[in-house]
Amino acid sequence: MNYVVVGNSAAAIGTVEGIRSADKNGRITLISDEPYHTYSRRLISYYLSEKLPVSKTYYRPKDYYQRLDIVPRLGERVSALKLEDKLVVLESGETIPYDRLMLATGGKPIMPNIPGCDLKGVHTFIKWDDVLGLEKTLAPGKRIAVIGAGLTGLKAAEALIKCGVDVTVVELAGQVLNTVLDEPAAYLVQKKLEDHGIKFCLRNVVTGIIGRKGKVLGVSIQVGTTLKCGQVILALGVSPNIDLVKDTQIQVNRGILVDEHMATSVADVYAAGNVAEGYDTIYRQRRVFPILANAYKQGFNAGLNMSGNVRSYCGSFAMNSIGFFDLPMITAGILKPEGEGFVELVDSLSPENYRKVVLREGRIVGYTALNKVDGAGSISELMEKEIDVSNFQEQLFKENFDPVNFLQEVKRETL
Repeated sequence: MNYVVVGNSAAAIGTVEGIRSADKNGRITLISDEPYHTYSRRLISYYLSEKLPVSKTYYRPKDYYQRLDIVPRLGERVSALKLEDKLVVLESGETIPYDRLMLATGGKPIMPNIPGCDLKGVHTFIKWDDVLGLEKTLAPGKRIAVIGAGLTGLKAAEALIKCGVDVTVVELAGQVLNTVLDEPAAYLVQKKLEDHGIKFCLRNVVTGIIGRKGKVLGVSIQVGTTLKCGQVILALGVSPNIDLVKDTQIQVNRGILVDEHMATSVADVYAAGNVAEGYDTIYRQRRVFPILANAYKQGFNAGLNMSGNVRSYCGSFAMNSIGFFDLPMITAGILKPEGEGFVELVDSLSPENYRKVVLREGRIVGYTALNKVDGAGSISELMEKEIDVSNFQEQLFKENFDPVNFLQEVKRETL
């Protein structure tokens, strides 16, 4: 069997490991437009702030491709797919045949439609090259504007401030992490970042990036003022990188549509990770959710199916575990419920702590924890098993709450 995997991150690695768990002899060719060993993109901010050496960002050991008998084609870009002939076309013109094809092309940064994005000093912040380009230009006292106060923008701001840079974050919404946190939780995160020197310009739109002789001088914002800076980070989120499948028979919505086997609408072509619309068990629909663990699980299941071992992917839900300075944060599922049928339980232990559980039909469908994150794993298990917590929901925030014993009791009652 001849397998071709396009991509080199979590979904791609999950795919090759799924294949190898069932097929030890098939040929696996892995193609990536980046020339680097597989690495965790969520760790690039820690590299920039000198927390991690390069080797610690690797997603797998250095000899990984050799040990799994993978043919890596790193630093080579796929320019087209010839699905009728089962060929992958490289930018060089070379064609690579396949029996089974995995598309794990991930996401690409959303670019705003404003003047000045092509100026020198404008960066995105999702790949190694983004960080390496920034690293060469950083110096204490320099001014950088980060456009976007989502997870990527705030991790970039955190890394930059640790490098001694003057950082201002510009955001359209009235709070940070607008799609992730409610206002009380967002306030705690913003305050933590402000305490470390990061400035915020909320409820503002960047209307243009100002430059002279090709270099950035500042950004103009909707209120009619100019924010002076020498560099700009664009962190407006990511969208599924579906460029390869445009104008092909592969069906797409926001991402590539896949079935429970991670197969696309074209025979022998699969997709997984940030480019695919996987099933979200909480939202009860297919969605794109760029979470590393989910990408790996999708890829592994796809790899099994590609090798002939039928395995259904039952779905998962979005979960983030991240921190800003010494403030840990865990979120999962529906975080800002809209409409009827939801109950929100909030536990403010102290001004520095915040926990919230979202219930629907007596079952946990969302969870937020800031600072005090003990027990998050247990809450996630209750979510995953869809346990009705109505009879003990008032105990969820108690220090001595033990869901393990409760789950055992549920099993006994069921039996």
